[in-house]
Amino acid sequence: MLFQIKSYLKFLWHSKNEHAVHSPFVFTLITKCFYDKKPRTEYAVLKNYRNSLLKSKKTIEVIDFGAGSKVFKSNTRQISKIAKTAGISPKRAELLFRITDYFQPETILEIGTSLGLATCALSLGNPKASIITLEGCPNTSNQCQLQLQKFNINNVELVLTEFSSYFSTSNFQLLTSNLIFFDGNHSKTATLEYFELLLSTVRNDSLWIFDDVHWSQDMAEAWEIIKKHPKVTVTIDTFQWGLVFFRQEQLKQHYVIRT
Repeated sequence: MLFQIKSYLKFLWHSKNEHAVHSPFVFTLITKCFYDKKPRTEYAVLKNYRNSLLKSKKTIEVIDFGAGSKVFKSNTRQISKIAKTAGISPKRAELLFRITDYFQPETILEIGTSLGLATCALSLGNPKASIITLEGCPNTSNQCQLQLQKFNINNVELVLTEFSSYFSTSNFQLLTSNLIFFDGNHSKTATLEYFELLLSTVRNDSLWIFDDVHWSQDMAEAWEIIKKHPKVTVTIDTFQWGLVFFRQEQLKQHYVIRT
């Protein structure tokens, strides 16, 4: 917690708004997407999706897996508690919707489904997109599948898998994703492992979003390594998320932006 407080104070000191951005690409993204205040009908769907989970008294066994699909730990939790503490916040769900709506990615990969709060935002952002979302816990996956069906979200393929194992399959080798949302394992080792494994899928218009880049010292170190990678050209640090672009026409630049 102390690390996060120090990181946030540092973020506030260095963060800027659109007036300090000289890149037309980033300036337009900030003004027309990040800071877009227009009401959207999709926001009501996001709210209803969340409220449906928050009202649930059902309990499930949540299983966390370690390396090699071995059970790391498990505990019984109420669905409402999972939605409240483990899911994406309402503000972030709306921002993720706007980002997806802005770029209109045809293919999306989500690493870490949980109850599908972010999945819902991705789907609403582009209902025509083909979305694959990966989840390691079978009970959470089953609950999410029911929730997606309840809200008629039909463009999502929910895959029950250990992430690293999935990335080594023949199906993955054929995969190219315009947008990848990393929200499955908040450790330096796993984050960098997924980053390296997925680099072969990068295209010029690819966008990767890393969750909790200031969650811990380890995650902050992983974020700095990612920023320095030669394939990465533009990054945007919004404190909770780190956005990564691979646009070769862009000069290498790193932005710290308040949202």
